Amino acid sequence: MSDISPPRAASKVPRVNEMGLGDLSYALKMGLRDYLKAPFMGLFFANVYVMGGWLIYLFLFVTEQIWYAIPITMGFPLLGPFLAVGLYEVSRRLERGEGWTRNDIFGVIWRQKDRQLPSISWVIIVYFLFWSFFAHMLFALFLGPSALTNVTSSYAYLLEPEGLVMLITGTAAGAIFALVLFSLTVIALPLLLDKELDFVTAMLTSFAVVRQNPLVMVTWGVIIAGLTFLAMVPFLLGLFLVLPVLGHASWHIYRRALTPRD
Repeated sequence: MSDISPPRAASKVPRVNEMGLGDLSYALKMGLRDYLKAPFMGLFFANVYVMGGWLIYLFLFVTEQIWYAIPITMGFPLLGPFLAVGLYEVSRRLERGEGWTRNDIFGVIWRQKDRQLPSISWVIIVYFLFWSFFAHMLFALFLGPSALTNVTSSYAYLLEPEGLVMLITGTAAGAIFALVLFSLTVIALPLLLDKELDFVTAMLTSFAVVRQNPLVMVTWGVIIAGLTFLAMVPFLLGLFLVLPVLGHASWHIYRRALTPRD
């Protein structure tokens, strides 16, 4: 089956739609359907995510920086949408009734290097690294530099008043970090795959969707965060189900959120 190349002519900015909570249940149902129709691709991309997580935690354990697992765990879901690009393409082809092979999907991902997805991917990665640095600074600010070395042998620091305040403050700050990035990228990533727009316009369009549908989109963000954290508890193994379903569902959220003008 021949591949359909991404559009090269500049696309018009889509119109933002009014959404309801029913769109979320629809997207999750369609996400599960797409996963069951293309399980190999879902398992492949989930495996990349899970193996990456295992390697990160192994590195932290070997280097005796396991305390870093707390901010890493909180920030890890921020990278999920970036890794789900291949799943967006699978859902797009299923939606259009088009056939595809594994090479078609990987080929589409490879061609994104000449478009706008790498730019927004760097935004996500830098944002994740900044969050990790901020969490490190917050830890040292509340508990002092000595805690960074002693916490690997004793977690009693976290149960002291300063530790509890640090955890509460870090959780609140992490929620703000996640909300900002979520607002700028939740629609932007599938939009950039589907249309020929610059990444700044895509991020602003994504923010406009969240601003116009705050209840629906914040609920969607809570669903993503909640399911992802639950899936990470059993050694990240739950991500083999959760990540593909959420990845495919995100495509259908995008389709419900915007109406093309061209």
